[in-house]
Parts: sequence; structure tokens; C-alpha cells
Amino acid sequence: MAALEFEGIEKRYGKQTVLNGIDLTVVAGEFFGLVGVNGAGKTTLIKILLDFSQVDAGTVQVFGVSHRETRARENLAYLPERFTPPFYLNGQQFLEYMARLHGTTCSKDDIHETLAALDLDSAVLGKPVRTCSKGMSQKLGLAACLLADRDLLVFDEPMSGLDPKARAMVKNCLLERRKKGQTLFYTTHLLHDVETLCDRLAILHQGRLAFVGTPAECCEKYQQEDLEKAYLAAIESDSN
Repeated sequence: MAALEFEGIEKRYGKQTVLNGIDLTVVAGEFFGLVGVNGAGKTTLIKILLDFSQVDAGTVQVFGVSHRETRARENLAYLPERFTPPFYLNGQQFLEYMARLHGTTCSKDDIHETLAALDLDSAVLGKPVRTCSKGMSQKLGLAACLLADRDLLVFDEPMSGLDPKARAMVKNCLLERRKKGQTLFYTTHLLHDVETLCDRLAILHQGRLAFVGTPAECCEKYQQEDLEKAYLAAIESDSN
């Protein structure tokens, strides 16, 4: 079953075309990375998926339900790129608030286990979130999404602000989620993470999909030894 289906997506801002005929399917249980230069349209595509932005043409299906229907988002958890928890809450209150929004409950053991998996000291639960660093806030957002236990995780630059140790632990945590059958659709500039995490990736360039396939297929197509070089070859080829 498809977790996500984008068909003929077009998006314009005035005379500028941001997305031009995007056709993309993400299979349930798949980890899928969306990569591209700044301004390629990655965040716009996620905003369309979440019905934060209207399309000029095309449709999106989330587990077979139109993205225009509220119930399409019942089974996903989303972390935006520029994430800041409400400043007036502490860590515990934030996680409880997010659990209520997701219509779930989580035990103290679940919370402490998730925080440990993300390399976040449980002392953060008693701290006002306004005192948290960027990395700590990012981990709190990730924890809220993981505790929601949704089938689909939609993350926009989830490794933003994380140090190398935290990135490694987050990746390990996500790989454990893949074993449980969860689906991940996320944007990133970190191509090494794509090689580690993703079953497939899409390269979005100048509003079009320059490549869709596995990391190995990308390297093979562009005759490069690693994904970073293959990515550069893909966008150079698409620009010509």
C-alpha cells in the first residue's frame, strides 16, 4: 500500500513555478529522503502534503485519503524545519500537550526511554523550554513525534541543530522504527544520512524530480562512487 502519492503536483508563487508536475509514490514501511538545494521546493511539497499550502494542480493521497481531508493526517506525526516548542511550557508539559493533540497517552517509562534513545537528559522535563538549546528543542520535537507512534513520520530537516553523537543516536532510533514498519518521509541536506537511513530518495531540482530510486541506483546511474558526487552529477545534468 502507498503511504503517500503525489500526482501531477504544480505550485506557483506569482510567475515563479516552484513545483512542476511532481509524480511520486512512497510505499508504506519505506524510509524515503527528499533532497535538493535550498529553494528547490522540498518544504513546499511537505506543506502541500499537510494542506498548509494549496496546489495549482495535482492531487495528494495519504494512505489512500485525499490530503484535503483532515482525517488524512490522523496517522502521521510532523516535525517542521524551524521548530520551537511553546516557550511557556516545560519539557514534561510540552510532551503531554503534544500527546493530547495526537490523542494518545504515554507512560513515564516510555518518555524516559525515548529521551534516552535521543541522547536527551530527562532533566529537560522540568526545564522551561525557553532555556533549551536548539539541539535540545529539536530532540523534544522528535520525542513528541516518536511517542505519538504514528505509521507515518514526516520530518523537515530533522537533524538540524544536532551534534554528531545525537545524529548517530537519532538515526539508530529511526532504524529501530523501520523494523516496526513505520514510514519516514523527510527532507535533508545530509546525503550520508540518506545512504544510512533511506530505502529510496528523490532529488528535487528546479521544481522537477531529477532522480528517484535507491542510493545505489543513483550512484550507478551517474557513475559515481558515492551519493554526494552522484547528487552533484544529477543536478548538473538536470540543469543542462
